[in-house]
Amino acid sequence: MKSKLFASLLAATVIATTGFTASADSSYEHIRNATGKLTYNDTTFLIDPFFAAKNSFPGFEGTFNSQQRVPLVDLPKSVNEILNDVDAVVVTHTHPDHWDEAAAKSINKDTPIFVQNASDQALIQSQGFKDVRVLSDTATFEGVTLSHRNATHGTDAMYQNKQAADLLGETMGVVFTMPNEKTVYIMGDNVWTPDITKSISKFNPDVLIMNTGYAKLLGFEDSIIMGTEDVGKAATLAPNAKILTVHMDTVNHAVVDRKTMKKYVDGMGLKDQVTIPEDGETVKL
Repeated sequence: MKSKLFASLLAATVIATTGFTASADSSYEHIRNATGKLTYNDTTFLIDPFFAAKNSFPGFEGTFNSQQRVPLVDLPKSVNEILNDVDAVVVTHTHPDHWDEAAAKSINKDTPIFVQNASDQALIQSQGFKDVRVLSDTATFEGVTLSHRNATHGTDAMYQNKQAADLLGETMGVVFTMPNEKTVYIMGDNVWTPDITKSISKFNPDVLIMNTGYAKLLGFEDSIIMGTEDVGKAATLAPNAKILTVHMDTVNHAVVDRKTMKKYVDGMGLKDQVTIPEDGETVKL
């Protein structure tokens, strides 16, 4: 709290003496899987909290390597440390590796939570949360604008299969913007579609955070989220953007790990543009 007050006072002082807005370095702390903390100046968003202990529940039914219990690794720090200074939560969708029982029990029930639709809102409200906001288009929180972006959690063939479609459900990406800060596009559980191209063209993001574990359902050739080749597409489409690749080494059905991603990034000559953060690592944006 003191650090936030100091940052606010510093910003006010700079505005008063120079006429310009102070801008602290924005950062992204990767926690595990798709869980991370995006900090703009003195405002911190917790993204897709997945707090379960290592091996605490079975692998996802109907997916690759489902005999493996998940999560594959523990959190890099305590839940209390993760929740320190969190101002709001963004839940791109309510699959248990993005919003789980442990998170629902740990997060203060007064914390503002942004969700994609009324269904996810109702679920999280039923868990006792009092301030659950549907991000249907754009919203502003503490000077930060959040923009809903369409995301597709699988291929057309998957959504034409009722069982697969019910399993995949809906999800979203989110673009974060703030004056004098980096524009960050959290792409979410997404396969590459024209909507991604449109989002990059519209917002020209400085940072792309991509879920790139290439997770697999049984019976389908393609993945339900992005992988190595999608990182190459993103680097071509947004050559000036910093790319962070996450959602690896945590769940049973992800077939791309950090080692594989690093080999791809190095082989494609992208190591100056692409960062593969370890669990617990903070990346300045």
